[in-house]
Amino acid sequence: MDPSPILISMQTASAAILVTFFVGLAAAKVVADARNAYVKMVVDGILTMPLVLPPTVAGFFLLFLFGVKGPVGKFFIDFFAVRIAFSWGATVIAAAVISFPLMYRSARGALEQVDPALVYAGRTLGMSEWRIFARVRLPVALPGIAGGGVLAFARGLGEFGATAMIAGNIAGKTRTLPLAVYSEVAAGNWDAALDYVVVIVLFSFIVVALINYFASKK
Repeated sequence: MDPSPILISMQTASAAILVTFFVGLAAAKVVADARNAYVKMVVDGILTMPLVLPPTVAGFFLLFLFGVKGPVGKFFIDFFAVRIAFSWGATVIAAAVISFPLMYRSARGALEQVDPALVYAGRTLGMSEWRIFARVRLPVALPGIAGGGVLAFARGLGEFGATAMIAGNIAGKTRTLPLAVYSEVAAGNWDAALDYVVVIVLFSFIVVALINYFASKK
């Protein structure tokens, strides 16, 4: 079994979660604290969109933006001589975009479940909103936020459709575990495909165990 898809998947999911965790948490705080219900609904819909779109459609939009003729992709080629599409960086972008809604919605739900009385108590003590967030809301919501991070990591690890669109299926470069399974089955190498499937199942089991652990801490 070629270990490169496992390494590429782990590297991709790890890099993606560094983005989705902090950006998702920040977005969750902004939306959770928004006072205008209509603005809240629209922003939430936009941020959740990658979750409901078919991955290939999300991949199409990413390819449109980051392809060699896309606005972002062309900019990077012209000014930095860096091609984003069909590179390892493209696998990270695909994983981050697709897994972002899971992190965002988990963090938002956890923050919105914090007892308002705790927030009001912090305000009466003269604490700033950011201090209340860091010292009151974040610790209380941490199990839900951590569970969202684990779920987003797993989603990034298992991303297939968007990755195939924007990063391709290049052996040793952009071939992640799901793409490796697809490639081996297409080539008729069922034993090799089964090895990759076993690895994915083991990762999935660990993720479920971690999610249950964090859920029990709420």
